[in-house]
Amino acid sequence: MTGVVTLVGAGPGDPDLITVKGRRAIETADVILHDRLIDKRALGWARPRAEIIDVGKRFGLEEEIQTSIMSIAIDRARRGFHVVRLKGGDPFVFGRGIEEWQTFVAAGIDVVTVPGVSSALAAGPIAGVGLTLRGIARSFTVVTGHTITDVGIAWDRYAAADTLVVLMGVANRQRIARRLIDCGRPASEPVVFVENATSETEFVVAATLAEVAAGEVQVESPAVWIIGPVIHSRVAFEA
Repeated sequence: MTGVVTLVGAGPGDPDLITVKGRRAIETADVILHDRLIDKRALGWARPRAEIIDVGKRFGLEEEIQTSIMSIAIDRARRGFHVVRLKGGDPFVFGRGIEEWQTFVAAGIDVVTVPGVSSALAAGPIAGVGLTLRGIARSFTVVTGHTITDVGIAWDRYAAADTLVVLMGVANRQRIARRLIDCGRPASEPVVFVENATSETEFVVAATLAEVAAGEVQVESPAVWIIGPVIHSRVAFEA
């Protein structure tokens, strides 16, 4: 009898932000394959005899590890187990969720999807920033900092966004800031980085786009970067 794989979004960090359905999946799993940044308190909900496997990615080995994850999950599911693939944030926002879903379906495995709270949505409120604000920002754009610097990127479009949210953009922050300014984004515009959003070590770094471009902003991964006039309201309120 073939088992099932449940793709669960663990949310941005705080285990209390995992959905009820996600927690129930963890509680009933036979096997849990979890990413590196999952709060270990969430794993405490697992059954005592559940097989818990840390499959966190390591730099330079991402594709090799991804292949191993799929192999392990398919093997366990084919042996009749309930496998939970526990991924940070929402697996379907720059998290390979659809790719993994496709792989499982192609292997004949039943898949249940449990979306999570993306850090793209959670980090702003933590820092006192709404991604939209009446009269200021009617929309927001979420991009990945890993590939935003690739050739052919539509910088004019990103620079024109009401609110721009950059995930995984710490390493490329100077280059991103420079290109946004070159494409018309005000250099004086305030920005915030939210490190480890919703976790016990969360930290907010406030700056301007010009300071980021000049390399004057020290920030550590993982961090969500928010750019836009909505941040003026946060600064005004705190003043």
